[in-house]
Amino acid sequence: MNLSRLFQKAQTSKYHKFLLEQGLRRFVPFNRSHRFQIEQISTHSLRIKAPYRKSNLNHLKGIHACALATIAEISSGLLLIGILDPNKYRIILQKLDLEYHYQAKSEAIARFEVSEDWLQDRVFEPLENSDRVFVDCNINLFDKDDKQVATAIARWQIKNWQSVKTKV
Repeated sequence: MNLSRLFQKAQTSKYHKFLLEQGLRRFVPFNRSHRFQIEQISTHSLRIKAPYRKSNLNHLKGIHACALATIAEISSGLLLIGILDPNKYRIILQKLDLEYHYQAKSEAIARFEVSEDWLQDRVFEPLENSDRVFVDCNINLFDKDDKQVATAIARWQIKNWQSVKTKV
């Protein structure tokens, strides 16, 4: 099953959401020990949770800054992959900026959502005239009490695979 199809099925099926989470752990081994979880998934939004567990904590017993950065990256990248055809477009992170507001002393959730207008204006229309586009994705991160712990901006390069010069 391809990733786009799995993403679509995960929106309505707990089993397929489980498969998607397992795929993230298997194909991105760096993330395996963190046990990030998909909290909510839909056509235009995604929420990823970093559980409050030892592998996600810093020396002050708060969620590590790198765990917060990683769930911000995953939430935006996975949603873009779910929307775009990964067989047609390559998505690669160009830049990730985070502003930390306060220390997360509980689980943390990254929330990323886009509108159909945003997709049309920032992704689909520019790709009609160019082989690549850069999009800035705003991701908000919250603790279990819904207090905002960080704000992230992930800049993604979306490029037509036919224009990619390096080979895998």
